[in-house]
Amino acid sequence: MTGASGFVGGAVAAAAEERGWEVIRYGRRRLPGLSVWDLSAGPLSSPPNVDAVVHSGAHVGDWGPPQLFHRVNVLGTEAVAAAFPRARLVHISSSSVYPWWQPCVDRPEDAVAGRYLNAYSSSKALAEAAAARHGNSVILRPHGVYGPGDRTLLPRLISNVHHGRLLSVGGPDIQHQLTSIGNLALAALAACTSEAAGTVNVADHRSVALGQVLREVLDATGRSDVELGFIPMRAAMTLAASLEAMAGVTRRPPRLTRYAVSQLGFERTYCTRRLREELGVDPVPSSFAGAGEWIRDLG
Repeated sequence: MTGASGFVGGAVAAAAEERGWEVIRYGRRRLPGLSVWDLSAGPLSSPPNVDAVVHSGAHVGDWGPPQLFHRVNVLGTEAVAAAFPRARLVHISSSSVYPWWQPCVDRPEDAVAGRYLNAYSSSKALAEAAAARHGNSVILRPHGVYGPGDRTLLPRLISNVHHGRLLSVGGPDIQHQLTSIGNLALAALAACTSEAAGTVNVADHRSVALGQVLREVLDATGRSDVELGFIPMRAAMTLAASLEAMAGVTRRPPRLTRYAVSQLGFERTYCTRRLREELGVDPVPSSFAGAGEWIRDLG
């Protein structure tokens, strides 16, 4: 398991151990129970003999130097594939490889977009190509992963509450088919033992409206009095472009990016036929029960 100290890697490793699997955890930091592997430094010199590798190690973000994303996400994936040429390779990718400029409506596993708003998305597309060159791989594409341990999606959205109001983009009825960490862990373990190849969308049972998601999470975190507001897509894109231009001068990350606008403001729903039929995973519906506890636990 690469990226085992992270949100996704830690959850998949724990789910595997609950099944009685022996798990070797790799992370970039020296922590108890982890073996250190800097993915950008190349393949392991003496890799262990394993049946499967779940590769979730990645640099994630919607802003940052392209060299860093390429080094960790692309060269790192090449290193994992080279280190374990005979093992089953399960590569955790992202739905951000789909076209950013249009809605995803029950989108099947289409080819990657080819042009992107940020280095993260382009690096994930190149990483998919590296994983696909492995002789025995499958690529999972989740959207909006959330759950206990999530430090990015829902906590970041909720952190935008100011003066009793939470602003998002698009509108309250925009449909999103998010991915609970439990569903992603099930998909990753199923992929370890399946013969599926190519790419597989991973998402919850059905889509939910963005306004409903935000309202439920606000209520769960004791912010029931917070008002929801939405910036229209065109205005949000213009604002984000201005903030990105300013960030290029100040070298400070913008508070809003065009990537974030495109991911939130367009419908993002996915066909999960391959997930169900080829991996045998029947995903559960989205649920934010307990969100108050795990978001508060992040401090």
